[in-house]
Amino acid sequence: MQNHKIVSREEWLAARREHLLKEKEFTRLRDQLSQDRRELPWVKVEKEYLFNGPNGKETLSDLFNGQSQLIIYHFMYGPDWEEGCPSCSFWADNFNGIIIHLNHRNINLVTVSRAQLDTLEAYKKRMGWSFKWVSSFENDFNHDYHVSFSSDEMEKGEAFYNFINSKVPSEEMPGISVFFKNRQGDVFHTYSCYARGLDLLNGAYNFMDLVPKGRDEDNLPYTMAWLRRHDQYNG
Repeated sequence: MQNHKIVSREEWLAARREHLLKEKEFTRLRDQLSQDRRELPWVKVEKEYLFNGPNGKETLSDLFNGQSQLIIYHFMYGPDWEEGCPSCSFWADNFNGIIIHLNHRNINLVTVSRAQLDTLEAYKKRMGWSFKWVSSFENDFNHDYHVSFSSDEMEKGEAFYNFINSKVPSEEMPGISVFFKNRQGDVFHTYSCYARGLDLLNGAYNFMDLVPKGRDEDNLPYTMAWLRRHDQYNG
């Protein structure tokens, strides 16, 4: 950073305009990618899932809460974990204020984890979150959507995650799954993404990408080694 190129305002403006062309191309490509995503085929959800939520037992259909589109955030929180995943907590810090806006576009957002409901409720209270969070402890939802893995899979060192068989570092992994419900009440799985596919959902990371140092993670022991839950930073 100490040796970064310094130029006149005119040279900066020329360089910025050249970079703007690349940004506009990226925006057009992203718009096309989003359109391609909407045109992907769907799979009808035939299996019945019962979740434990603040309103008692709820089906996947119930989680739509009157909307026709449902986004599930797969939050890493195993049944025997003392705390929720720090990185998922980082993502979840983005959720509270947006759900009312999503609801006005016929979308609901719900978080799902395998931890028991009372554990999730206690952690949610600690974090100051108000979004809906339900437990999939008593069903196969997390396994069926490839974000939780059995002891056999962990022992074997290979599981199906992000659409390939590979080694996963934890029995719980993050992801997003999207569903649509038609007027007849049929539910369809339309999309899922995992790993770096979740980046755009984190507003803080997108802000970091604007500044000179970016995410500044290259020299850390591992990505997000700097991260703490928002109530665990010192100073």
